[in-house]
This record gives sequence, structure tokens and C-alpha cells, in this order.
Amino acid sequence: MIKPLLVVGMLLTMFADHASAAGSDWSGGSRSDADMDDAVVAIESGRYEDAIPALRRVLAREPRSADAYNYLGYSHRKLGQLEDALRHYIQALGIDPEHRGANEYLGELYLEMGDLAKAEERLAVLDEACFFGCAEHRDLKAAIEAHKASQ
Repeated sequence: MIKPLLVVGMLLTMFADHASAAGSDWSGGSRSDADMDDAVVAIESGRYEDAIPALRRVLAREPRSADAYNYLGYSHRKLGQLEDALRHYIQALGIDPEHRGANEYLGELYLEMGDLAKAEERLAVLDEACFFGCAEHRDLKAAIEAHKASQ
């Protein structure tokens, strides 16, 4: 017999695990923002340069969109523009310190920059933010373990 608490925990884990492209809380449609939708499609297609202008339009209307800053950071990181990525991830976390996507990707950026300690700090934040676990925590943890194994 399955215990009710275990079932509740499993259900919460399933909901906590929901994440869309680039580790954002953006689910599309519900906010009805064509620019954000276009940016997400561009990112999912690997067209990071196309996502940037759409994300800038989102931020012109919603300057406190942690999701837009996260996607902007992700796009710049994928284009190899690490300083721009860093700035945008920090802006996202300034708005929402527990933003799962921004914490994961900032941690991955720190690994790319060779700063394991800062990547582990982001993992600790995700450990707190993802009480029942989440994909962002698992992904960053795996990236950290791979980084350590390669040293």
C-alpha cells in the first residue's frame, strides 16, 4: 500500500519539475506575449541571435521580467558572450533570487569561467529553492560533477 504522504510528495515533485526551455518558469500562452513566445521558439531552435531582439522588446515593456533576463543571459552564453550572460543572469536574480533557471545557468556559466566555488553556491540556492527536487538542481549538480571529473 502506498502511503498518502508519499503520493503527495511524488505529485509535488512532478509539479516542481516542470520547466520549459532555458530553465525558465515561462509556460507560454498564458501571458500572451508574442515577443516572449518568439524568443522561446528561437532559443529552442538554437537561434540565439534571433531571440535577443525579441527579449529586449519584452524588457522594454516589462523591465522586471526575470524570465526575459534569464533567457537573455542564456542566449548570450550560448553565443559565447559570457560577460553579457553574467550581467543578465545577475539581473534576473536581482528580481527573483530563487529563479531556478537563472540559478542553474549562472552556475553553469561559472563552471565555464572556471569558478567551481560560485557554481556550488548556485547549487546550494537551488537545493533550498527546490524542496522536492527539480530538473535545474539535477542538471547543475551533474554539470558540477562532470566538471570535477574532468579536472
